[in-house]
Amino acid sequence: MTAFGKLIRTTAFRLTLVYLFLFGLFAASLVAYFAWTTRKLITDQITTTVDAEIAEINDIYGRRGLRGVVFTLENRALRPGANLYLVTTPAGQAVAGNVGALAPGVMSKNGWSETFYRRLDDQERSDHRALVRVTELSSGFRLLVGRDLEERRRLNKVVRSAAQWSVLIVVVLGLGGGVFAARRVLRRIDAMTGTTQRIMAGDLSGRLPVGRSGDELDRLAENLNAMLERIEALMSGMKEVSDNIAHDLKTPLTRLRNRAEEALARAANESDYRVALERTIEESDGLIRTFNALLMIARAEAGYASGDMTDFDAAEIARDIHELYEPLAEDNALTLQVEALAAPVRGNRELISQALANLVENAIKYGKPQPAADADVPAATGTVQIEARRDGDQVLLSVTDHGIGIPEGDRKHAIERFVRLEASRTLPGSGLGLSLASAVARLHGGELRLADADPGLRATLAIPARTGEGQASATTLEPAPA
Repeated sequence: MTAFGKLIRTTAFRLTLVYLFLFGLFAASLVAYFAWTTRKLITDQITTTVDAEIAEINDIYGRRGLRGVVFTLENRALRPGANLYLVTTPAGQAVAGNVGALAPGVMSKNGWSETFYRRLDDQERSDHRALVRVTELSSGFRLLVGRDLEERRRLNKVVRSAAQWSVLIVVVLGLGGGVFAARRVLRRIDAMTGTTQRIMAGDLSGRLPVGRSGDELDRLAENLNAMLERIEALMSGMKEVSDNIAHDLKTPLTRLRNRAEEALARAANESDYRVALERTIEESDGLIRTFNALLMIARAEAGYASGDMTDFDAAEIARDIHELYEPLAEDNALTLQVEALAAPVRGNRELISQALANLVENAIKYGKPQPAADADVPAATGTVQIEARRDGDQVLLSVTDHGIGIPEGDRKHAIERFVRLEASRTLPGSGLGLSLASAVARLHGGELRLADADPGLRATLAIPARTGEGQASATTLEPAPA
């Protein structure tokens, strides 16, 4: 397609043509109204003047008779100007005036009419046009008084000429402006098209150009760039997950295969085979939990679970998690407590429960108090605190422990998939607990906050609260029995 073909096919150029047509129609209507108003004004002035003269001549006729009328018209006919006068006998013979010829039938009917005429002193013998009024005197003589319409014709000519030039100027300027606007828009669209082609070719780092005008194209480019950044982040995350799966799941799969080979090679009786199968099942359950966690993170990040939103009280989840994990905390010599205020939210109950459970599992796993460096300083208590409350327009679900904690510089890295910090390498786990909690928080329009509990870690799910609900004041404190 040629450059001109692309130009005339642009929306900007077509809109310019539409606006040009509408503006031209408006301008033509305005000029027509002006011409009609001017014509009417001139016609009203003529009729007013002619009516006044006829009234005056009728008065002269009443006082001085036909002789006075003839004398008056002869004098007025000698004056320069566009006024027309004629008196004829009942038979149609001219008696006095400055009209040499009229269109047939004009003098035979009373009233107003437009007619062609020729003056007595007209040397060119050309016809002119006039607006005249014919009346009948009491003696049967007929009187014509009128005015030449040359002034009106010249004004109409001026208006038509101005209208023609105006239309020409509007068309030229409109087309020029349309071409300029269309070329400007076309350059920006071509730049965007080039960027999208590079992106489709695989270069996800490309971004649409954004100007400084802040118009709709700039706003569109900004939104598309934000979308591209999100897509690039998701693609990078997918690549990272694939690499992590290949790296982190290779070890348990290899261990699973080696145990099976060892059982086949060394098992001497049914008991040995049973032990090998139990270890295989245990290792397989760990792999299934890992894949389930990955699937849940993927669903949360893709928003697939956003359709299962219900209204519920997050404090109930906190109490249920406390009841579920209280025996596990006791087995690890920890006290699990819950402090729950009414915290109404709208969200996916299953995902929020799973996220809070992951935080509690991490707290129990890593929350054993560390011995104080100074012997005079008492060691922190072995307590894990679950808290649910509303804070303004957010609901906060927090889990606090007094264990090894996470250094501030590693907290952002800790929520990535399969990331296990150096201090936790020796403990069992897949490194997906904080990733899932963070993904669930983002699904609900919130965030996962990691803070220092001095000592230990405070992990908080901050989720938007359900609107129209008040904050309860009752507190439930349930420590595990010693």
